[in-house]
Amino acid sequence: MKAAKEKQLYKVIKEKLEEILKAKFYEVYLEITADTGFSNKLKSKIPKGREIIFNFLKKARPDITGFIKENLFSLFSYFIVVEIKSSSIELDDIYQTKKYAQLFGAKYALLISTDEIPEEIKRLDKAIYPYLLCGGYGYERIVLVHFDINKKEFVEWYEKKPF
Repeated sequence: MKAAKEKQLYKVIKEKLEEILKAKFYEVYLEITADTGFSNKLKSKIPKGREIIFNFLKKARPDITGFIKENLFSLFSYFIVVEIKSSSIELDDIYQTKKYAQLFGAKYALLISTDEIPEEIKRLDKAIYPYLLCGGYGYERIVLVHFDINKKEFVEWYEKKPF
């Protein structure tokens, strides 16, 4: 049931995220990858020598994956990975998102939930800062996001909106 609820969120969250990104960046491309895998357009952005990541993404993939190009003169495109939860964010969700971000070397990693961001997760992040939500290869920090399904909008970004 939880997975079915999440699938219903993919399209609306993708569209809302595209609105925000297109206002900020020169080129934006997002696709729902949870069930269908990766298009050739997305695969073409994987740097040569990193194709091995697909061996680790056969059974589990980010819900939404894409890339952005910051401006007309940017030499590089940057990956964005998005994990969506129809329940409260848990510690395992953070590590799942971190895994995807590291595999893609994503500049942006979002963990989006329809529930408020738990105070316990915020406090844990502060208690073990910078380790819980810290970045790794490519990305600075996992951003936790509360998406209000009734308003169909993002209502909270923790710690801050990354773009």
